[in-house]
Amino acid sequence: MVVPSPSGSVPGAAAPFRPLFNDFGPPSMGYVQPPGAQGSQSTYTDLLSVIEEMGKEIRPTYAGSKSAMERLKRGIIHARALVRECLAETERNART
Repeated sequence: MVVPSPSGSVPGAAAPFRPLFNDFGPPSMGYVQPPGAQGSQSTYTDLLSVIEEMGKEIRPTYAGSKSAMERLKRGIIHARALVRECLAETERNART
């Protein structure tokens, strides 16, 4: 989602204005995705959601919950696989 500049469109701007931080997710670091990159975002989005779910299991794991510990282990395995997919996709994109 591209957020328009508060002062309207700026002639000669290379990319639309985007705030570096927002309340709806991780910082964008000022990068705007090209129009065709939405399909490649699904793996990254999946990874972010797995990491978010893993965060919910930390406290119960420290409290001694064995089921939370198992969910956390499965989340780590899933996240590692998604990181490998993201890296492979990045390498493929770098070659083209």
